[in-house]
Amino acid sequence: MAVAQPENREEVRTERQPPYHVILENDDHHSMEFVVEVLCKVFGFTLEKSFQSMMQAHETGRAIVWTGAKEVAELKQEQVQSFHEKRAGKDLGPLGCSIEPAA
Repeated sequence: MAVAQPENREEVRTERQPPYHVILENDDHHSMEFVVEVLCKVFGFTLEKSFQSMMQAHETGRAIVWTGAKEVAELKQEQVQSFHEKRAGKDLGPLGCSIEPAA
């Protein structure tokens, strides 16, 4: 006669990473048109949404432009910083952009 053994089940929990914000930082070096263009290209924003985000960064010093997984936030940050504005033969460098955990 076989004795029934209880099943041993391990509880597996998937731990979610907290979301991260991509932050556009204000600077006085890049043109407003350049900032709007970068936001349209990287995030697929409309001109209006890009303009609003740029103005928020301009007026308050920073704007949250995207929130999501850390790996994607890092990619978006790299993409934003890959664009360089050139004026009068001078490279103004990348836009100020950072990531931080969402509260």
